[in-house]
Amino acid sequence: MISARVILAIGCAIAPQLARAQGPSRITLDQAIAAALEHNHALLATRTTIQQSEAGEVTANLRPNPGLSVDWGSLPLDRPHDGGYFDGTQLDVGVSYTFERGDKRARRLRAAKDSSAVTRAQVADAERGLAFQVASQFIAAQLAGSTLELATDNLKSFERAVEIAEDRHRAGSISENDYLKIKLQVLQFQTDVEQAQLARIQALSDLRQLIGRDAVPAEFDVAGPFDYQPVKVKLAELQQLAALHRADLRAATQGLAVAQSQHALATAHGTQDVTLSGTYTRSSGLNTAAFGLAIPLAIFDRNQGEIRRTHIAVTQAEQQRAELTGQVMTDVDDAYGALQRSGRIVQAYRAGYLELSQKSREISEYAYRRGVTSLFDFLDAERAYRTTQIGYRQALADYLVAAEQVRQSVGTRALP
Repeated sequence: MISARVILAIGCAIAPQLARAQGPSRITLDQAIAAALEHNHALLATRTTIQQSEAGEVTANLRPNPGLSVDWGSLPLDRPHDGGYFDGTQLDVGVSYTFERGDKRARRLRAAKDSSAVTRAQVADAERGLAFQVASQFIAAQLAGSTLELATDNLKSFERAVEIAEDRHRAGSISENDYLKIKLQVLQFQTDVEQAQLARIQALSDLRQLIGRDAVPAEFDVAGPFDYQPVKVKLAELQQLAALHRADLRAATQGLAVAQSQHALATAHGTQDVTLSGTYTRSSGLNTAAFGLAIPLAIFDRNQGEIRRTHIAVTQAEQQRAELTGQVMTDVDDAYGALQRSGRIVQAYRAGYLELSQKSREISEYAYRRGVTSLFDFLDAERAYRTTQIGYRQALADYLVAAEQVRQSVGTRALP
């Protein structure tokens, strides 16, 4: 009977092989965005501003502290000849409290809450930007993987053509010069493979950095179709979505509320506070009390400058919101235009150019194998196929990025 220790040793030995056999973990675009929103350190740092702003609400809602004063005076420096040492001293104990007028505390709290609302909207806008960055980098990784697959297939196909050329050279069907020319072309295809591998490694590394290096294993890959998926939307619908969902526009609207609450607070500060005080005094065996009321005389300083400044700040916030509203609509227009343009380019490739380049390559390769066409015609067909395929993949990536730009411009990934 096999012991548990032996079974454990066997399991430890085969576990790495099983892990390698399963291959790197794969993540979809939605998973990548969700992981980035949870683990990206820059975003996590930005989110702490919400807690900081909420802590400011606690400070804004605090009441003034009461004051306590104790004064023991008339202490003799020499021992008195008559009476006790403390008989001629005076003890004063006073308490004071400032009563805020003009509803200052409520207005402070309102301004702090409005500021927190701006912070939350700014964090949401940071999340919007991060989602677009992750999606763009995800598409870049897909493009790199597809380009690597194309370069590898092209290299294998061309190596078969080199073998044919070598056989024909041995048979004397082609000159040594033509054979060397086609042999040298292998370097270009090998270079394409190496460049595609480097681009894929860098794209995945950058994507991992965006998501969070601790959240993604070192060996991972992207999953999901790298293909044309028509996004059928109308410009008017996108503009309505942007007006509802853009977090930066919401932040600008909340910024106007902050300016208005700050102006109300500045007006409240023009109201003078009242301080009430009470003092107990014991002097020469007598106990006395005194009460006082203090209020500044607002003859010169009535907070006029701050009231004026915050009033102008309200106008500034209104103009900033109006400017951002126009910018949001411009973003939507630009993203929609880029989507339509890139979509037409992809459709043009799919309408015939891809098939034409494939057929031209196949015909040229077939003819070259049988010695019907020249080496230069065959190489031209290979270059045309390679250029067309790379151009299509880049156009497809541009279209997918344009679709993500549309989602970013409206502030939501759920398009109609």
